[in-house]
Amino acid sequence: MKKSTLAISLASVMIISGCTTFDAYTGEQKTTNTVKGAGIGAGTTLVLSYLANKDKSSDERKKRMLRDTGIGAIVGGGVGYYMDTQEAKLRKQLRSTGVSVERDGDNINLIMPGNITFPTNGRDLRSDFYEVLDSVALVLEEFNQTIVAVAGYTDSHGADSYNQTLSEDRASSVADYLITKNITPARIETVGFGEQSPIADNNTEEGRSFNRRVELTLIPITQS
Repeated sequence: MKKSTLAISLASVMIISGCTTFDAYTGEQKTTNTVKGAGIGAGTTLVLSYLANKDKSSDERKKRMLRDTGIGAIVGGGVGYYMDTQEAKLRKQLRSTGVSVERDGDNINLIMPGNITFPTNGRDLRSDFYEVLDSVALVLEEFNQTIVAVAGYTDSHGADSYNQTLSEDRASSVADYLITKNITPARIETVGFGEQSPIADNNTEEGRSFNRRVELTLIPITQS
């Protein structure tokens, strides 16, 4: 039997020029002036680095995750088509919601700004965001051969320790909600990065609003 592994390639995600961002309202490719130069795909790189270093034995963790999810890996060269199809469905579901869809190689990032997901300094999801997460969960349930990494981020205002805890709590709130919508817990990795990896200028209110966010990174499970 062939060995199944998670497709985590740090070398590929470092190629920032391979990333594409689409406007959640129009579906058109875009890069906003606010986030230019921030490094599109940096969030994906940070998540993959975290996963690669989380356990002493990443191979054993991968085996355990595949076993616990009870799903198979994507066979052969079909990963590109699988993620393309998932991306298209996510863009359709998330149009006009304020959530951005970012593609980085074979990985997909969903960027959820804090102003639509949580009240100011709050850790509980806004009730009017439930419907958006419901739409995301429908796609995640259909495309279950992916790992869902939920990462929380904050702006630079406030104490580092407070922001770290807030980022972790917000990521957990999103992950917990997805679990209630039939997403297998073993597929989900939750992490808070606090003030790390800002995507905009923390010296402006607009920039800080971009940095307060939760990102879902969807990583295909492939067979090698």
